Amino acid sequence: MQPNLFPDASAAAGPASAANAAVEQQPFLYLRGLKHADHTVFSVQDGQKRYYDPQFERTVPYSSGQQVKRSLLDTLRQQLQVAPAPTTFVFDVSEKKGKQSLDEGEVLSACDPRYADQLLGGWMAARAASATAGDQDKGGEKKERTLKRRSPLSISAMRPLHPLLGTFSKENLTFDRRETAGQNKVVVRGTDGKPLTEEAIAGLLDGVDRSLFMKWIPDAGRTSGLFVHDVAIDLRTLFCVSTNSFEPEVPKAILTQLRDNGWQTGQNAFGECLVCPAAERERIIPALAYALLNWRITSNQARTFSPMETLAVAISDNANRITGAIRAKLDPENEKKALPIVEQLPGTEVFVTLAGAGYFRTYDESADALDRAAAHLMERLRGFNYEGQPAAK
Repeated sequence: MQPNLFPDASAAAGPASAANAAVEQQPFLYLRGLKHADHTVFSVQDGQKRYYDPQFERTVPYSSGQQVKRSLLDTLRQQLQVAPAPTTFVFDVSEKKGKQSLDEGEVLSACDPRYADQLLGGWMAARAASATAGDQDKGGEKKERTLKRRSPLSISAMRPLHPLLGTFSKENLTFDRRETAGQNKVVVRGTDGKPLTEEAIAGLLDGVDRSLFMKWIPDAGRTSGLFVHDVAIDLRTLFCVSTNSFEPEVPKAILTQLRDNGWQTGQNAFGECLVCPAAERERIIPALAYALLNWRITSNQARTFSPMETLAVAISDNANRITGAIRAKLDPENEKKALPIVEQLPGTEVFVTLAGAGYFRTYDESADALDRAAAHLMERLRGFNYEGQPAAK
C-alpha cells in the first residue's frame, strides 16, 4: 500500500486540485533503517566509538553520521561504477630550528556536482588566506570565495535502537607468529634507539618467559545489538545546485559546463538554481535507493566482519512517524529489558526482511522486502517535480 501523502483534497476535487497538490509536495523524505550487528567494530577509536547513556547508566557503542554517510556514498559509487571526485590535499613547508617540516594545509574539494558523490554528499572548499595580503591566498593568487554545498542527505549516527539493545564489550587479542618464527625477524632497539645484537637480546631474555613473535592487543572494543540510523532527504536540493553569486556553491567555470551538459535554469525554495537533467537523475536514483538500503561499514577488521543485515526500513514524509514505526518499549515485567517494535503506522511504509522476524514479533516479513522498499524509494524520488518547484518568496 502506498502512503497517503497528498490525498484527500486532490483525490476528491478532481484534476485541478491534483495539480495543486503536486505543487504542495512535501520537501523532505525520511528513512529509518534497523540493522543487526554481531561482535563487530564500527570504527577505530580505542577499538570502538562509544558514549555513556546517563538514564540507563550504560556505555553504548555507535558509528558516527560521517562514517555512515561515507559508507552510503561508497555503496552509491559501487553501484554506479564511478570513481570518487578528486580531492586536493595542501601542505605548507615551514622551517623550525633550521629543519624543514610539513605543516597541515587545507583540503580542497572539486566542487563539481557532475560527480554523484559530490552532488549528494556536498562539499566545502576554503583556500587559506595569505598572512600578509588578505585579498590573496597563500599561493599568491587572488583569494577565491569559500564554496560550500550542504548535502541534501542529513544522516544521523547509527546507535542502538535502545540503550538496553546494544552492547559494548572488550576482549584481548594476539598477533601471533610463533609457528613461523623462522621466517620472521625481530628488532629490539636499545636505549639509544639503535638495534641490539642477537647476543644482547639473548641476554635480555635470559630467565624471562616471553616470546618476541607475539604481540598482545588488550581491551579491543566490540559491539553487538540492534542499531538504527535515520536519513532526511531534502528533495528541493537533491538534484539542484544554487547559482547565487553572493553565497556560491559552484565555481563559475563549472556552472558554464553544467549548462553545456544540459542542466536547466530553475527555481527552488532558496532561489535560482540549475536542475540536473532527467536522464542523469534516472541514472542516479536507482543507485541511491540501493545505497540507502544496503550500505554497510566495510572497514571492519576481517576477524570481526558482520554483514550488518537490514532488518526493517520505515519511509515517510514525517520524521516522527518513522521513529514511531521502528521503536523500542520497556518490558513492563522487567524494567531492565527493552523490546524492539516494528509496525506499520498511517502515512508510513514499513518493510520487514526475513532476518527481522528473528528479533521482533512480526507477521509481515518477506524475502523481497528490500526490493519493494527500493521500488517505493525510487517512485518517491522520481515523483518529485524538480523543475516545477515553488519559487522562493
